[in-house]
Amino acid sequence: MIKRICILLILLTTVFSFQGCGIYSFTGASYGTAKTVSIDYFQNRSTYVNADLSNTITEALKDRFVSQTPLTLVKSGGDLHFEGTITGYTISSVGIKAGETASLNRLTITLKVTFTNETAPENDFDKSYTRYSDYDVSSSFNSVESALVEEITKQLIDDIFNDSVVNW
Repeated sequence: MIKRICILLILLTTVFSFQGCGIYSFTGASYGTAKTVSIDYFQNRSTYVNADLSNTITEALKDRFVSQTPLTLVKSGGDLHFEGTITGYTISSVGIKAGETASLNRLTITLKVTFTNETAPENDFDKSYTRYSDYDVSSSFNSVESALVEEITKQLIDDIFNDSVVNW
């Protein structure tokens, strides 16, 4: 019985010690007084268009905030608000080897993101994010595209999440 009471007291002390510090999470994110987040659909304005990319990026950003924050996702007017555009989706040759032939190709995705923080306007930003992934030239792009997009999207979402709510 005494053991249970001690465990309960330790848990209560831990909970109350975190309450006085604002809203934080184990991801290191800080939301201040924000309660909601809204994320507009990322339009694809790149020269080469991947039909699924807008939805993939938009949903990945929504998923990150829903799964790793206590914020409520709303359609518009969130305390934290994101809007963005896919400005680049390019394939280029890299890794030139003997005989001046490419050994690798690179898929690069670039986003332009505007972040508005209604509760702390000093944290607003408007910036571009670029990430890439390389693949062997012997692989057809169609066979590796979805894996590359998944990898690059994860990196881009990490960058956006960190810049907006992990202010380290």
